[in-house]
Amino acid sequence: MTPDAPAPRRRGRPSRTAEATGPDARTRILEAARTEFAERGYDKTSIRSIAKAAGVDAALVHHYFGTKDEVFAAAIEVSFEPALVVPAILEGPADGLGERLARFFISVWENPATRAPLLAVIRSALTHEAAAKVLRGFVLRRLLERIAAELDVPDPTFRAELAASHMIGIAILRYVIQAEPLASADPEKIIAMVAPTLQRYLTEA
Repeated sequence: MTPDAPAPRRRGRPSRTAEATGPDARTRILEAARTEFAERGYDKTSIRSIAKAAGVDAALVHHYFGTKDEVFAAAIEVSFEPALVVPAILEGPADGLGERLARFFISVWENPATRAPLLAVIRSALTHEAAAKVLRGFVLRRLLERIAAELDVPDPTFRAELAASHMIGIAILRYVIQAEPLASADPEKIIAMVAPTLQRYLTEA
C-alpha cells in the first residue's frame, strides 16, 4: 500500500461518531419514537424502526432507553410535559381552580404542536394493553399524585382521577373520535361548561 492510499474499511459495527451519540442522538431517537408510535401505533413500532428513523444503530436506542416500553414511557413524558405544570395551576385562588384547569387542558389540546404527540399516545394506549399500562403508570405516578398532593379535601387521589377521567373523555371524543357537535364546539363554551364540574371534583368537601 502506498502512503497516499486510503485506509481499508473495517468490517463490523460502525464507529461511534458524534452524529450517532450524545444528546443530539438521544433527542433524535425520542422524536423518531414519537413519530413512529403516532404513525404505526404501539404494536407495529419496533426498536429497529425507531433506530432507522433516527439514523442510529438499534443498540444505541437500547443504550439510552432500554425496552420498547421504556421508549414509549419516555415519549409519553415528553408529550405530557406541559401537563406537569398542573400543580402550579392548583396553587392559585381556590374558587377559580376548575376554570384554570379546564382552560389549561383545552389550550394544550388546541395547540397543534402539543396535540399531535398527545394523540399518538392516547391512540396507542387505546389499541394496545402494554401501551395502556405504561400510560397508566405515568399518569398515576407523575401527574395525578402531584395534583392530589396539592388538594386539601378528603380522598384527593380519587378526586384527581375523576377530574382526569372527565378531561381525557373530552379529549377522546373531541380530538380522537371527533364526535359532533363536541368536535366543532367553541373552546370557550367547553371551558365554561366543564369548569364547574372540575371545581366540584377538586374543591368541594
